[in-house]
Amino acid sequence: MPRRSVMLAISVGLSLGTAPVLAADAAKEISTAAAHAGMAAASDTPKMVRAHLHHVLNCLEGPAGADFDASAVNPCKDQGAGAIPDSAPEKRAALETAAALARKAIGEDDASKAKAMAAEIQSSLRK
Repeated sequence: MPRRSVMLAISVGLSLGTAPVLAADAAKEISTAAAHAGMAAASDTPKMVRAHLHHVLNCLEGPAGADFDASAVNPCKDQGAGAIPDSAPEKRAALETAAALARKAIGEDDASKAKAMAAEIQSSLRK
């Protein structure tokens, strides 16, 4: 093997070896989503209720999710690809239900109802 090919192979191997590895942690994503559901339930303004609900949805769906909102913060950014895709198949239905409730709460005009839904989401995610 020519010297140049060997050097290229070594440099590629070294760069791959030092690349950060993103390990999925569904439990942490679910915990973070639950925390933000609690923050939504405790928020004082409709704007903050919706903001935290977007955080919940972002944590549950991950960046590839249909309702992922890139303009909202993703507090689970370095935790994996989203709780739903990172979870075992038998756990996904409950997470999908929480995501559906988060979508409904985001669209709710009555902040009190949205906060109640957020509390329900938090409770379901802590099971």
